[in-house]
Amino acid sequence: MTAPLRLGIAGLGTVGVGVVRLIQEEAALIAARAGRSIEITAVSARDRKKNRDVDLSGYAWEDDPVKLAQRPDVDVFVELMGGDSGPAKAATEAAIAAGKDVVTANKALLAHHGQALAEAAEAAGAVIRFEAAVAGGIPVIKALMEGLGANRIKRVMGVMNGTCNYILTRMESAGLPYETVFEEARSLGYLEADPSLDVDGIDAGHKLSLLASIAFGTRVSFDAVELEGIGRIDIADIRYAGDMGYRIKLLGVAQTTGRGLEQRMSPCLVPVESPLAQLNGGTNMVIIEGAASGQIVLRGAGAGEGPTASAVMGDVLDLARGVRYPVFGQPASTLAEPVAASVAAPAPFYIRMQVQDKPGALAKVATVMGDAGISIDRMRQHGNEAETAPVLIVTHRCTREALDYALSQLPQTGVLAGDPVAIRIEAL
Repeated sequence: MTAPLRLGIAGLGTVGVGVVRLIQEEAALIAARAGRSIEITAVSARDRKKNRDVDLSGYAWEDDPVKLAQRPDVDVFVELMGGDSGPAKAATEAAIAAGKDVVTANKALLAHHGQALAEAAEAAGAVIRFEAAVAGGIPVIKALMEGLGANRIKRVMGVMNGTCNYILTRMESAGLPYETVFEEARSLGYLEADPSLDVDGIDAGHKLSLLASIAFGTRVSFDAVELEGIGRIDIADIRYAGDMGYRIKLLGVAQTTGRGLEQRMSPCLVPVESPLAQLNGGTNMVIIEGAASGQIVLRGAGAGEGPTASAVMGDVLDLARGVRYPVFGQPASTLAEPVAASVAAPAPFYIRMQVQDKPGALAKVATVMGDAGISIDRMRQHGNEAETAPVLIVTHRCTREALDYALSQLPQTGVLAGDPVAIRIEAL
């Protein structure tokens, strides 16, 4: 009989407890599908006295996750602590040095140290699996590495942060301002301990950089991701976008061009009839465009105990079955050093600005736009607020470079009150 696969789980938060519960409740099903039993031998967390509503009495306890990773009765180290350094990094490195396979949900760790960890793992004959690090329960990494393995990937895009998607859809459905929904999300426990990881696009950018590495055969390059969060999105933007037939989503896009690898995570207007626009709450969606496969759309829960634990166990089952492949889909030594490229493809843009309500103001704005080579599709002035009025502009297709130049020149007109908000309109 094949020996059991023995797990050591570091981190007993929402996901860690979910993995323990899934193994306990579905032991027979998992064993039948894996071809061998999967057992937890030891666990580690910061507070062993905390009530986690799951029975841990049958497992050894290690206060130090590094010692857990080094235990001889652990075959697979399951890292669910989080963080791009500290105990998570030290314990993962210890597991690899001991020749153990690693399953992790830690997108930050891999986004910052993925290349070094991949090289170390492959040199040690170990495997790192990280399905749970991207898009919760959606098997997007498996799709890229296996089902679409013969495809030249043209583009990867999607909504990859459930918290931002919750905030934007809640603003729209309830007509609430950003600040109110932000605090609501905090009270519900949706935000990271450092909220900027969510609302500034950092968490989603980590995920995009991992997908880009697999899709395009490059080293992970999170530092090259162009990041813009949702903090400047006003309820007025939500309403104006809706009036034009769009919804606002925090959208990640990665693609290669003749100039290099483009990676951006930013708010975009997407057509209301598109699949991305239909996402509500914490739902995620990843769209993969393959040269042979065409467009593949993957949608599902992007976070939560059950979905993320499901993704962790999907990786564990693969290891139990003997399924092994390089960390990022091809040997780490063959991953190309990416050439970072800013987004050059032209697109229409939505611009909202507060303009002094006086004669000639709109003409000055139009002149600046024209001098930058930007053609205006629509311009509308809305109701007054004291001595200023909100002005909405939709441009024809233009480059971000031209738009940024125009935005830099607008303050010199003397008619603006505050900084304009500019959002790309994405063609899907």
